[in-house]
Amino acid sequence: MLYDNIKRICKEQGITISKMEIELEFPRSSICKWNENEPGIRKVQKVADYLHVSIEKLLEDSVPGA
Repeated sequence: MLYDNIKRICKEQGITISKMEIELEFPRSSICKWNENEPGIRKVQKVADYLHVSIEKLLEDSVPGA
């Protein structure tokens, strides 16, 4: 859910996840594992700030077709 939301928001903003990881100094391909392994709140906040969205927006449970 978390990774899927980040991926969608990045696509909407024309940002690649790998570019964001580099700019935030995260390990390569770390964000793609966030659906299985929950990251620390500070990392989620960094991503939210980078994308100019709230943490709640990243965590919301999106229902397809809703």
